[in-house]
Parts: sequence; structure tokens; C-alpha cells
Amino acid sequence: MSKNRRNRAWYGKLDRDGFIHRSWMKNQGFPDHAFDGRPIIGICNTWSELAPCHSGLRDLAKGVKRGVWEAGGFPVEFPVMSLGETQMKSTAMLFRNLLAMDVEESIRVYGIDGVVLLGGCDKATPGQLMGAASVDLPTIVVSSGPMLNGKWQGGVGGQRQAHCFDHGAMVDAVPMVMHTPFDRQTRGGNGRRGH
Repeated sequence: MSKNRRNRAWYGKLDRDGFIHRSWMKNQGFPDHAFDGRPIIGICNTWSELAPCHSGLRDLAKGVKRGVWEAGGFPVEFPVMSLGETQMKSTAMLFRNLLAMDVEESIRVYGIDGVVLLGGCDKATPGQLMGAASVDLPTIVVSSGPMLNGKWQGGVGGQRQAHCFDHGAMVDAVPMVMHTPFDRQTRGGNGRRGH
């Protein structure tokens, strides 16, 4: 294994600092061989229940971790700010640069050799990329993927109806008594929304 990996400054030392870094990680159940010099790959996750476009990332992270282990690396997941456009007021765009700083500093301060960015949507993905680019480590982006269409009154395409409703075009067209079934059925599940 390479002695020149970035993580060796944290986990490869045979001094007090190396002992502390390794022992605090091992107390989570990580095996001794995880610190044998293999690449440590950070999984930068924007998962949140408040960000529906990111809500499937918890499960996706499990698969990414398995892939990193199988490729001979050591995966470590860390959270960063999640931008849920549909839930934030007034807009997630106000926080894109804050996410970029969160990603940059999280990557910079931890002993990782590369990073997998897990995110979705048109604010979080650029924010994550800007942050990662500032640190200049090998980076891969894995998107949350598209949201499936929902169903409404037997038809497909609830995404479009919901988007029109979001912008007021259907507010008067859909009686109040139908709002609850409408909002429950127009979104097809996890993933970023499309228009």
C-alpha cells in the first residue's frame, strides 16, 4: 500500500496523534486492516428528510460503501448541508455557496484521499462540485436520480400537474377537498424533480 496517501498523515503515524485518530475510528467497529494504507474515500452525503430530492441517498450510500470496500478502499460517510428547494423559504439558491463551503472544509479537514459526492438537484450538485474542486482531490458525483412520475386520476404525469399547481395555475382548478389526495399522488417517490 502507498505510504504517500493523504490519510497517512492522520492514520499512518506511529505516535500519539496516529494512535488517537485510529482509536477513535476503531471504536466504531472499523477493523485494523482499514488503516493499512488503503485509500480512504469520503462519501459526502446531502441526505435529509427535509429535502425530498435527497431522501433516497441514505440507501444509495450503502451501495457506494460496498463498492468502495470491494475496490479495496475504506469508505467513510459524512453529512453536509442539504438544500431542499421544495421545503426551503425563500429559495435554496441562497444557501448554495454555504453548502460549497461546508463540502470544501469537510473534505479538507478529514484524512480522506478521494470523495464521492451524493446529492441531487440544481443547487446542491453545483455547490458540492464547487466545494470539492477547491480541495483538488479525486471526486466522483453520484446523483439521486430522477423522480418518477406520479399518478393522478388514473393518468401518468403527476409531476407536470404538480409543477403547474406549485405555480398557481391549478389552485382554482383543483377543489380544496381534493388537495390531500392530489399532493399524495402526484410525486412518484425519491429523486430530483424535473420539469
